[in-house]
Amino acid sequence: MKTIIFALISGVIFGAGLTVSTMVDPVKVLGFLDIAGNWDPTLAFVMGGGLAVYLPGYYLLVKPRGKTLFGDPCDLPTATKLDAKLILGASIFGVGWGLSGICPGPAITNLSSGNTQIYLFAGTMLVGMWLAGMVRRSR
Repeated sequence: MKTIIFALISGVIFGAGLTVSTMVDPVKVLGFLDIAGNWDPTLAFVMGGGLAVYLPGYYLLVKPRGKTLFGDPCDLPTATKLDAKLILGASIFGVGWGLSGICPGPAITNLSSGNTQIYLFAGTMLVGMWLAGMVRRSR
């Protein structure tokens, strides 16, 4: 039960951080991705700040133990090979992010905005996830 409560609190803090940092604003994200045009580097500082907070805790606490702070096992990836599935999935994600200026985390956070375009995005994202699972199971 404490894991679920901690996950809920973490999700709320994550969503609040995305909102405060404007990472939920597609115009801001597209400005960050436009490195050949009118580039807006502010989100790089947001990401750098997040990494500065996360990485010491990960390398000092999580990785050496292989367990979460609550003692649950961490399911850390062991694969190191780049394969076609990874390249294709990353490409699809990147194209979607570049076209829309939104990715899954901010999309979920934006559901509270009442914006119908976000509902459409989240719905199509769920359909895509479902289709990917169907393809994976059929192989």
